[in-house]
Amino acid sequence: MTITIYHNPDCGTSRNTLAIIRQSGEEPEVIEYLKNPPSREKLIELIAAMGMTPRALLREKGTPYAELNLGDAKWGDDEILDFMLAHPILINRPIVVSPLGVVLARPSEAVLDILPNPDIGPFTKEDGEVVVDAGGKRVV
Repeated sequence: MTITIYHNPDCGTSRNTLAIIRQSGEEPEVIEYLKNPPSREKLIELIAAMGMTPRALLREKGTPYAELNLGDAKWGDDEILDFMLAHPILINRPIVVSPLGVVLARPSEAVLDILPNPDIGPFTKEDGEVVVDAGGKRVV
């Protein structure tokens, strides 16, 4: 079973998501999307699989979102995709693909919904937030 994560190692949410996947017993294909961005076709496929629009996948924090005036409604889906391809940092992350679905894992524990083995045992995020308690119960 193949799981793929579009990952940014500098992002805590992305690191936590990767750790959850690994704790579930899976070793995912890790695509550092800033180094190897998805093609336009793949990006469209991922967005459709998540049931969202390109605008909903835009990341604002730490990106050229404001400088490019991407909050302006004049930009259509095709233009937003163009911006994402020109500036992959605008693609929100992490995106996780599994045989059970595709999610934008924000928060990171959203990945549990598409893992073949979501019973990962206790898990605490890097910042100390408990996701799964010692009894195996999802806290958040």
